[in-house]
Amino acid sequence: MVSLAEAPKGGRILEPASAHAPFLRAFREAHGSGYRFHAVEVDPLALDPPPWAESHLADFLLWEPHETFHLILGNPPYGALGAGARLDPKRRRLYRSRFATWHGRYNLYGAFLEKGVRLLAPSGMLVYVIPAGWMVLSEFHKLRAFLAREGETEVYYLGRAFPGVKVVAAVVRFRKGGRGLKLYDAEGSLFHSPVLLLEDPAWQGEMIRFPDPKALEMESKGVPLGALFLPHFAARSPEIRSHPLTRTAPGPGLVPILTGRNLKPGEIDYEAPHSGLYFPKEAVGLLKPFYAIPHLVVAHTKGTKVVAAWDERAYPWREEFHLLPKAGVRVDPEGLVAYLNGLEVQAYCRGLYREVVPHLTREMLLRIPVPRDLALNQVPFAASAR
Repeated sequence: MVSLAEAPKGGRILEPASAHAPFLRAFREAHGSGYRFHAVEVDPLALDPPPWAESHLADFLLWEPHETFHLILGNPPYGALGAGARLDPKRRRLYRSRFATWHGRYNLYGAFLEKGVRLLAPSGMLVYVIPAGWMVLSEFHKLRAFLAREGETEVYYLGRAFPGVKVVAAVVRFRKGGRGLKLYDAEGSLFHSPVLLLEDPAWQGEMIRFPDPKALEMESKGVPLGALFLPHFAARSPEIRSHPLTRTAPGPGLVPILTGRNLKPGEIDYEAPHSGLYFPKEAVGLLKPFYAIPHLVVAHTKGTKVVAAWDERAYPWREEFHLLPKAGVRVDPEGLVAYLNGLEVQAYCRGLYREVVPHLTREMLLRIPVPRDLALNQVPFAASAR
């Protein structure tokens, strides 16, 4: 990160969430002392910058300095800012009002990115190490569009760079006032130079995927799964538990509410009560209308691996994606399920997404290309469901 960082001599350099300012120390050691260094930290017990840096005890996300910066670099905190986050509700509302990129289950590092970009001087540079999920998750589509409008974005994909930590990381180098996107493969780059994988001068904030040739060829020849199916998501646990028909013990006419543990490639275990909850089989449509129709089920919680099966018995579920064919669409359930669980689709997902996120997202699922002979099979859906 220090080798990527640039600033003019005499320029202002800032490390947010600095603690003892390791990035400022590393930059000064590599580039010398001819700069003005600033460290911002919200925790008074953690704030311990070197004597040559100006310290600011403040919440970086709410901090309003009187000057901009030529370089901002660091490792911002990570943490979801949804309703369940351990954050004071008043402060969450204040954050929400301050950040234009806030969307859905947002994350602290997204807010740190927006704040940092806004504090840059013209042609200033930001260098952060953050989780790689922002590259593809829909919660960050506003952030990606914001970066595309404000300057040039370079992404150095690191993978699992930190031993013992599950975070899949990327370094973002952003220059204010430029344009476009560059994606580098920097996994293991301690021993070799990062490899440029993608350059898009016209990037507008679209999902950032790895340009795997075989996967892109599959997309060019196939039909997106989303063009054939309408996606639904299962009922959440609070909704299920609060339903008056839900039971915690088996009984006449009751069936287990299924979870991801009941879903295996090409098959569904209808017997194991992993959820510990039961529901009347004849009333499943009262929980979710689509439960009453045989349909495609795809795992949400098994990494980016595709695990699919056809729920021919139409059971209630607590998890996973549920896809129903669109009106007029004809599919071959057996052939489609075999294809989705096959090696070709698994390689497609690994090629485009690697380990960027720990689960299959809705957008990733709907982009999966289906061969046209499966998409246009002349077996009517109603007959195949039987």
